[in-house]
Amino acid sequence: MMDIDHHTDHPSGISRGGGGGGGGSGILSAEASRLFRVYKTIGAMLSKRGYMVSREMREMSPNEFTHKFGEFPSREGLTILVEKADDETNQLFVFFPEDEKVGVKPIKILTDRMKDENVSNAILVLRGDITPFAKQAVLEMSDSFRIEHFKEAELLVDITEHTLVPEHVVLSQNEKQELLKRYRLRETQLPRIQPNDPVARYYGMKRGQVVKIIRPSETAGRYVTYRICM
Repeated sequence: MMDIDHHTDHPSGISRGGGGGGGGSGILSAEASRLFRVYKTIGAMLSKRGYMVSREMREMSPNEFTHKFGEFPSREGLTILVEKADDETNQLFVFFPEDEKVGVKPIKILTDRMKDENVSNAILVLRGDITPFAKQAVLEMSDSFRIEHFKEAELLVDITEHTLVPEHVVLSQNEKQELLKRYRLRETQLPRIQPNDPVARYYGMKRGQVVKIIRPSETAGRYVTYRICM
């Protein structure tokens, strides 16, 4: 197994904006406070994945959240639809199902909506969990739809803003090919990151994608490594 590192003083130029904090959310009900924090993390996550996220969503305060969604927000009302900054046909829904444990029926309703609106990607924000049958249904539909799911508890904070988590940048297909060519490597020689790794899930990484990991270095400014999602 071969690791690739290089050192550089140059700043990466990658914005680390966003953030999933819930500062000042004491004015909200417990339910609204939790959903506000989740909503902010989702906004940051979408932005870092390259989706266009409105300034209103990125900068929303607890007060503005309550004003827009109410003291006891309707989960359906929180639904988000975004498109990629470089490809308006690449759209993604974020759904907040009502059920404590999401079964096959709600999945069918949501995928029918996705089909009607010609959207093939979605994230489900779960109150609790998803049933084994629903998980299987999502798997069986993976040729037509890519549906990711996160528990609310996983989105209360933005893990990429933690001081111990280095900056991650997912490479485009072209950037990946350039990397392999530059170092005369095969994919199998790159260190791996698992698809179920929390950071890989945050960025929605697919098998075969490569992520650039940038760590601070006391001697050289930055220390860069690469991992492939396998």
